Amino acid sequence: MSNRLLIALPLAAVLAFPAIAQTTSSTQSQPAATATTSTDSATGKAPLTPPSREGFWGRVNPFARKKYVQRQTEPIRDRVNELDELTSANSKAIKDTDSRAQAGIKLASDKADAADQHAIDAGNKAAMAQQSAQQVTTRVQTVENVVGNIDQYKASNQTEIRFRPGQTVLSKNAKDAIDQMATSVKGQHGYIIEVQGFSSGHGQTAIATSQKMADSVVRYLVLNHDIPVYRIYVVGMGNAPVPSATTDDQAKTKRTSGGRVEISLLKNDLEQLASTSTADQSPAK
Repeated sequence: MSNRLLIALPLAAVLAFPAIAQTTSSTQSQPAATATTSTDSATGKAPLTPPSREGFWGRVNPFARKKYVQRQTEPIRDRVNELDELTSANSKAIKDTDSRAQAGIKLASDKADAADQHAIDAGNKAAMAQQSAQQVTTRVQTVENVVGNIDQYKASNQTEIRFRPGQTVLSKNAKDAIDQMATSVKGQHGYIIEVQGFSSGHGQTAIATSQKMADSVVRYLVLNHDIPVYRIYVVGMGNAPVPSATTDDQAKTKRTSGGRVEISLLKNDLEQLASTSTADQSPAK
């Protein structure tokens, strides 16, 4: 009897040890599981809890079957799949955000470029307006000067025609000289031609002869060059004295010997004003 008792006591102790160990392990794992449950996960689900021990040997059972292993790893696979999906969604959201940001940056850049272009156009228009105002001011000043000096004529060209004594007909050389002067005034404005005849002799005879020589020049200008009569001023001076400059710059007079006609081309500023108007109205290249 005593021999059976001695054998039963160690056997009971061996059988009771695994049960006590399993109970202790379960009791210690509960606070950890509770603490882990309170932590948020990336997927928004509760963290995985350690699987409960099954069988005598628990998870280290060397005789665990394939179904047992699959059942233990299936929650892990599900969480891994959820993390992959979450990572893909986050990547897509990041790409979408980046695309919207790039589109916003491009739109802002385009608007800035458009604003710069508008500013450049406005500056160009302002510069053109200032230039036009300056041109108008200059033209007004020119017109004022012309109007103020409308009756002021300046000598532009002078030609002298010589006649033999008693002759009033134009020679070939005289005609060539008149042609050269008349050609230079065609199409121009603001000019007059002063024709003065001088003749040797005395009294009314000299005046009449000088008038005839001057009239022959006027007739040639009107008939051969279509010079308007109102632009020609003719005077028969006879043997009137003309001023002459000496070496000491003192004005003296001298008498005319033979016959001659002085043709003077006088101009005012109307021609200059007409040229300025034509230049202003010409299209810019």
